[in-house]
Amino acid sequence: MPPSDFANVDIDEILDKLTTGEAVKLIAGVGAWHTASIERLGIPAIKVSDGPNGIRGSHLFMCTPAKCLPCATALAATWDRNLVEEVGLKLLASEAKLRAASLILAPTCNIQRSPLGGRSFESFSEDPHLSGTICSAYIRGVQSGGIGATIKHFVANDKEDGRMGYDSVLSPRVLREIYLMPFMLAQKHAEPWAIMTAYNRVNGRHVSENAYLLRDILRKEWQFNGLIMSDWFGTYSIDQAINAGLDLEMPGINKLRTSENVGRSIVANKLTVRTIKERAKNVLELLQKCAKGAPEVLDSDGKEHTRDTEEDKTLMRKVAGESIILLKNQDAALPLQAHELKKIAIVGGNAKGLVLSGGGSAALKPSYFVSPYDGIVNALPKGIQVTYSEGARAFKVMPSLDFDIVTATGQRGWLGTWHRHESDDSMIVVEEPVRTRVINETNIFLDLSGPGDDITRRWTLRLRGLLVPREKDMVFEFGLIVAGRAKLWVDDKLVIDNWTRQRRGGEFFGCGTLEEKGAAQLVAHKAHSIYVEFCNVRGPADGDEDETVMDMTAGVRLGGAEVHAPEELLENAVELAKDADAVIAVVGLNADWESEGYDRTTLDLPGRTNELIQRIAEVNRKTIVVTQSGSAITMPWVDSVPAIVHAWYLGNATGDAIADVLFGKVNPSGKLPLTFPARLEDVPSFGHFSVDDGKVRYAEGIFVGYKHYQHRSITPGFAFGHGLSYTTFQYSGLKVSEPSIRNNDIDVAVTFTIRNTGNVAGSETSQLYISWPSHSALSHPPLTLKAFSKTSLEAGASRSVGLRLDKYAVSSWSESSEKWVVENGSYTISIGTSSQELPLTATMTVRSSFEWSGL
Repeated sequence: MPPSDFANVDIDEILDKLTTGEAVKLIAGVGAWHTASIERLGIPAIKVSDGPNGIRGSHLFMCTPAKCLPCATALAATWDRNLVEEVGLKLLASEAKLRAASLILAPTCNIQRSPLGGRSFESFSEDPHLSGTICSAYIRGVQSGGIGATIKHFVANDKEDGRMGYDSVLSPRVLREIYLMPFMLAQKHAEPWAIMTAYNRVNGRHVSENAYLLRDILRKEWQFNGLIMSDWFGTYSIDQAINAGLDLEMPGINKLRTSENVGRSIVANKLTVRTIKERAKNVLELLQKCAKGAPEVLDSDGKEHTRDTEEDKTLMRKVAGESIILLKNQDAALPLQAHELKKIAIVGGNAKGLVLSGGGSAALKPSYFVSPYDGIVNALPKGIQVTYSEGARAFKVMPSLDFDIVTATGQRGWLGTWHRHESDDSMIVVEEPVRTRVINETNIFLDLSGPGDDITRRWTLRLRGLLVPREKDMVFEFGLIVAGRAKLWVDDKLVIDNWTRQRRGGEFFGCGTLEEKGAAQLVAHKAHSIYVEFCNVRGPADGDEDETVMDMTAGVRLGGAEVHAPEELLENAVELAKDADAVIAVVGLNADWESEGYDRTTLDLPGRTNELIQRIAEVNRKTIVVTQSGSAITMPWVDSVPAIVHAWYLGNATGDAIADVLFGKVNPSGKLPLTFPARLEDVPSFGHFSVDDGKVRYAEGIFVGYKHYQHRSITPGFAFGHGLSYTTFQYSGLKVSEPSIRNNDIDVAVTFTIRNTGNVAGSETSQLYISWPSHSALSHPPLTLKAFSKTSLEAGASRSVGLRLDKYAVSSWSESSEKWVVENGSYTISIGTSSQELPLTATMTVRSSFEWSGL
């Protein structure tokens, strides 16, 4: 029978027929991306795939080109639940089907506790309500397309350094109100099919074996009926994890849940067959949901495909444009009037860089990409002169050479040959290759997708290509990073030795070396031979002499760029800026700076970028700055430039979306989903974000994000919820109904009028904040976001906006009663355009207090 027929089976009947060995097989993965199948009972396997800003598919190496969507902070910056739901259905669910994946490993719903967090770009917001609301829309969209969503990383995985072992130490109230709340809202409003446990501990116990979190809260209190899976290699025990409620260990490589290991635990009375079958039942129920949701995926040939329709491209451009935030627009510097310009200078490394996503699991190969430079140039009418200068180097490691190296026959990429060694333990290479293929990427992470099974445990990959300078002679600097060992030859001369002695680094998920560099003289129009010999055995390093075989994390990355003196780059940009009618500086971070596996160490822009902007602003008063990052950055030059646009990581349509906003084709409507601090020292977790003797202490308590800035009267760089428009809006007529309390819930209707008082159509996100009664038994932030709505208005038009509040808007976690409590008293409702601009206020009186639990 076809795999999709599993949609119609009786799960209990299947469960009765399962042997213990088969049940054990079901509760662990197979390979990197699949669940187990049991042919005897017609139980199909399903494939899962990484998200959250696109569906990469089964491979990190030579992955199928895909749609890269705006990052999670960008999606949250739209404050548009309907648009995010549309993205989930039309882009994410459909893309999963093209990858033959039934379940996506997304969305990430952790709190942006600090902008230094390496994966902050994957999370939606610093605010639990905004995070949970946008997350719910994402899940509803994906699952309405028949594809399952896996909300992650449950819970308090808010930094990357030391993530496998650190202990997140936080009070029960902080855990409930801040870090569990987005997951709670997602369960209430979207019911995800699966949830992924975090790597870290919470209050002393790893989440994957934390019965309080998995069994007591998720299963019993929230009535979660989906699947609980581990993060990849995030299972640290056998019986403890199974007993706590972890249904599925992933991946199926070097897994703990073998028949032998689990059998030993059964014999020792640490596990029962009944518990194992309970875990297996949850796996079976997920498989059935997948079979019902998208039967065509289970019945497909499993091949991955790429497809970009014009409708897809239009939607991707739209959501990217709506996420962009106009932070500053002094004297209406924007939108630029192209017909008034004769010469534009574009500066900054991000203008031509391949900057579309953060790094790690979120990274993928885009099916197409429009750079900011190309987007701007394409938007200009003919006859306008455009000049360009990098101005200041922004990369952390040498830029990719994906589009520079070619094969001897002119194909993009280089020729890779895999070679066996004389034995598994030998370093002697057999010259006859086992496999040969063209590899069109220079950042090669082989994972499980490389040489195949017909090769020795130690193997060698030889990479040969050509590099042809297009314009001039140059000194070219190369950078080589490896998870293994490698050497680089240019024109048969050894340029880099990252083989004999190494320095450990954080690349390739913490398994790579630091970058080793070397330079070579290149001649214009000459084909220079590039040869890298790579072996999957890590070389010796100071303090670590072990020559470890990289079984699953082998990787090699070659980058490079022309050598320029920093002062030369700066002066060139300044000279171009002097006689331009306008300067567009496109600057920021990239996937090297913001990535899974490690945290940032500063909020500053890289290198001499801040100096570049300041210098340019001094010679050209019409300097427009476009910043790219997935989280907050500092802007010491903020008072020197008239306009600042924040563009996040926008995916494939990056350049077109930026140009749409700069030239007024799109009226910006994005709002900040997180606070941009004026300096790192102002961040709520400053001083206690690092791992301290194995623990991360959440000492800021409930005062996360904007709540901290208001509580401490600290002026941020840009406030939570801030975002300007090319038009203006006016608020009036706030009305709040008498709270209705029934069945341990509350219902309040809030209405007001919003008017577009400008000359162009625009969209405005109205934000509602609550302030608790002064006599409350608990401490509270001055303001807490509890509702929002996005309204589109033509110039001069007005509209009545309605918001509703329920018990979540006025509830706090009581540690003494271990329940949610709604206190009686007078609450203040404030409404406006950001957490700092709230022109409307009213009071609301809750006359009866009550407690509640569950959802």
